[in-house]
Amino acid sequence: MGIGEKILSLRKGAHITQEELAEKLNVTRQTISKWELEETAPDIKQAKELSRIFHVSLDELVGNDVKDLLVERVSNTEKLAGMIIKIIKIGGAIIFGLFFIELIVLFFFSIGVLVQKNTSHAKVSNIRCTIDGKEYSYQIEHKGNHIIHMAGNSYFEEHINFSKYENPEDLFGAINHHFIENGGSCSRN
Repeated sequence: MGIGEKILSLRKGAHITQEELAEKLNVTRQTISKWELEETAPDIKQAKELSRIFHVSLDELVGNDVKDLLVERVSNTEKLAGMIIKIIKIGGAIIFGLFFIELIVLFFFSIGVLVQKNTSHAKVSNIRCTIDGKEYSYQIEHKGNHIIHMAGNSYFEEHINFSKYENPEDLFGAINHHFIENGGSCSRN
């Protein structure tokens, strides 16, 4: 609908004659007629006064359908919000799934470590050494490359500080070396 048709429609809806409208706008009746026939159009000041008289916005007066534009924008905003919510939901589900998988992996890893700890028993190695006709025996309890406990005669403890050794092979080597260096011998079983 053009501006002329809109003026005609609004004027008739308000039960105003062309003469009455012309008087309110300080124009001639012929000017109103030409606007309604769309031969001419009101200037911006006249259009503002028409929108005031008919209680409509300038957009509505000139046929700019702002309502449809707003509805379209709101609709587009709703669509965008819906897509963002879907993306957030999918992203959240992926993150939750990865977290759940990580928990399962950690659970099975922990069980594996516990099983390994429980199945790998400590070993005990015996060393018998002789020096100056005396025999000394030592028991070294170890798990892998770590000494757990050492027991035996006090001779070795008086001559070598065994607490500084962490690796059982290093400790065996130190005991053997000490006895051989001092004229003794060692055997390991």
